[in-house]
Amino acid sequence: MRLIDKARHRLARWRRAPLHPKRLVANADAFWDILEKDAAIERLTTGFEFTEGPVWLPSRAALVFSDIPQNTIHEWRNGRVRKIRKPSCHANGNTLDQAGRLLTCEHSSRRVTRTELDGTISILADRWQGRRLNSPNDLIVKRDGSVYFTDPPFGIKPDQQETGFSGIFRIASDGTLSLLDTSMPGPNGLAFSDDESRLFVDDSIIKELRVFDVRADGTLKNGRCVCDMDNGKRGNPDGMKFDTKGNLFVTGPGGVWVFAPDMTHLGTIELPELPANCAWGEDGKSLFVTARRSLYRVRCLTGGRLLRG
Repeated sequence: MRLIDKARHRLARWRRAPLHPKRLVANADAFWDILEKDAAIERLTTGFEFTEGPVWLPSRAALVFSDIPQNTIHEWRNGRVRKIRKPSCHANGNTLDQAGRLLTCEHSSRRVTRTELDGTISILADRWQGRRLNSPNDLIVKRDGSVYFTDPPFGIKPDQQETGFSGIFRIASDGTLSLLDTSMPGPNGLAFSDDESRLFVDDSIIKELRVFDVRADGTLKNGRCVCDMDNGKRGNPDGMKFDTKGNLFVTGPGGVWVFAPDMTHLGTIELPELPANCAWGEDGKSLFVTARRSLYRVRCLTGGRLLRG
C-alpha cells in the first residue's frame, strides 16, 4: 500500500476517534522559559487529510502548507485558507530560498522543485546518476544558497526504488547534486545549528534524532544519535526548527518535543492530533504546527528566525 493510501486509511480511523487533550508537559523548569504555562494551543483550521510542509511567507504575511493526499498546496492568511496549487505532485516539505522563491519536495513526481517568481516550476533535482530519486521529503537552505534534502522511501513501493538507498542530498548553488549520507533508513526532517556547523536529521523509521558535523565544503561527517525518540507513543519524528536560543523543536511521538541546546528533552507540546511539521511565523514567536487534519499555532517566549520572502 502506498504512503498516500496508508494516510487515507489512517485518516478514516482518526476521524472516528475523539481528539486528545491539548497540554504542555514539562520535564524541566527551563521549559517555562520557552513557553508560558497557560500558552494556548490554537486550532486555526481543519478538514484536510494530512497536512505537512509549513513555511511562512513574510511578503504575504501568510503560511503555506501541503495536504499530501489531497495533492494540494494551501495558503493560510488572516484566518482564511485558499488553494494555491492543485495538483501539487503530492507536495510534502516546503521552504524558501534566498530570493523568496518556494522550494518543494514532491512525492509523486519524485523531485525537488522551485516555483519561480512568475509562477513557473523549475526542477532542481529528480535523478541521481541517472536513477530516479525515491520520494523527496523535507528540505532546508544553507546560507551559501545550497539546498539539503532528505530522500526516504515513503510514497513508493520497494520495486520502484531505483537508487537502492535512502539518502541525504545537497544541491549546490550551481545546481550540482551530491549524495551526502546513506546511513539512515528513513531520513526526514532536518535543521542547521545557528552557525551551520551541525546538521540535525531525524529518522521516522527507527525514531532517532541524529546530528552530523558539516565540513567546510558542505559535506557531512561523524553522524551520531543524540536522542532515541521511541517512547512507546504513537507518531514518528518528522519536522524540526530551532528557536533563537538554540532550543530545537521536533515533531514526534505524542507531540512537539522541545530540546535544550545540550539536547536535554525539556518538555512536550501535546496536541489533539499527531504533529508532522512546524515553522515559525508572524512576528517570529508563533510556532505553526501541521498535524494530520489541522493547522495549529502556539505562541512562544523565545521564537525563531523567519525565512526571507
